[in-house]
Amino acid sequence: MIISPLATQTIISPNKALRTAKIDTVTVHCMAANATVRACGNHFAKKSTNASSNYGIASSGEIGCYVPEEYRSYCTSNRANDNRAITVEVANDGGAPQWHCSDNALYALIRLLTDICRRNGIKRLVWSSSKADRVNHRNGCNMTVHRDYANKCCPGDYLYSLHPWIADEVNKALGVTKEKTSYMYNGIDFTPVFDMEYYWNCFPDLWVLRKEQLFEHFCFFGMNEARQACSKFDPVAYRMKNPDLNTAFGNNWYSYYWHYCMVGKTENRVTI
Repeated sequence: MIISPLATQTIISPNKALRTAKIDTVTVHCMAANATVRACGNHFAKKSTNASSNYGIASSGEIGCYVPEEYRSYCTSNRANDNRAITVEVANDGGAPQWHCSDNALYALIRLLTDICRRNGIKRLVWSSSKADRVNHRNGCNMTVHRDYANKCCPGDYLYSLHPWIADEVNKALGVTKEKTSYMYNGIDFTPVFDMEYYWNCFPDLWVLRKEQLFEHFCFFGMNEARQACSKFDPVAYRMKNPDLNTAFGNNWYSYYWHYCMVGKTENRVTI
């Protein structure tokens, strides 16, 4: 059996099948409960559950194995994903919709994913905010989430927003040299209109977030709210000083950011 040496408990689930694909992906889940490693394992040990994961992490940071790595788990509502992914359930010390996880659990997750990557020849973890990138493994993406394949909130908003940080921490542990940061969303590089430090400093209401969560906020809220996220691009000025765009886009603020990144920067349009 192939099991991480970091696992201190092993409770083998009957809900598994031999893999037929190389391990090249990781999928992090939330337990939606503050379960111990043993409690989670006992749940998966019942055949009637018809569910399992390769590993589980308790809020204490303890790690357990339920499905050895040569087997796929029944975890992500998608056989193809589970066939190539190591799946990890993480306990939650807070409820929906965030499903918060303890720091002990998070740092145990980093250690476990680093070990998984080293043993399986995964050179680096790559996250994308684009579901299409994740499920199609485009642009090197090798991190997926349960909500990609089913109508679920898993892994919860807290863990979901931390995926860029998780990838960075694992990659640092693997000795990967960090490339110049690019901010990809829906296949578009929003780096020309987003500066994390600028965004953080300009909006005190965001100070409750980790910095690693800021780009997620920008994508899902900031652009729709016409927030200026870098010194060189003001969406309000871009709209007012380019009347053709105002006519085309009206109050669809996302389109102004999109246009500048895709066309306007090349055209040297006025931005401030």
